[in-house]
Amino acid sequence: MFNISPNIRVYLATGHTDMRKGINGLSTLATNIVTENLEQGALFVFRGKKADRIKILWWDGQGYCLYYKCLGRGKFTWPSVQDLSSVSITKAQLSMLLEGIDWRLPMWSNKPIYAG
Repeated sequence: MFNISPNIRVYLATGHTDMRKGINGLSTLATNIVTENLEQGALFVFRGKKADRIKILWWDGQGYCLYYKCLGRGKFTWPSVQDLSSVSITKAQLSMLLEGIDWRLPMWSNKPIYAG
């Protein structure tokens, strides 16, 4: 998926985001989230209103890349912080978020069914 360096920062945009936005619209939101230098790289995670879709905007040092994920069942766990525009999380928490696990309390929100 991503070749994430150890010093990359991961930001969750609080609230919900219009999932019709593309790279240009999301990059505008991302530049409003952080004012620091992005030379080390950064991931910006945005969630849709229904909480079943996320978009990840990744600054890799040369430009932005966009990753989009829709859950078949369940919802992505999101912080309910209203005072901040973003919340910083770890790479491990991001991995749990992408799997549909509540990264604040690691348990399956909707355990996957494995075939075989």
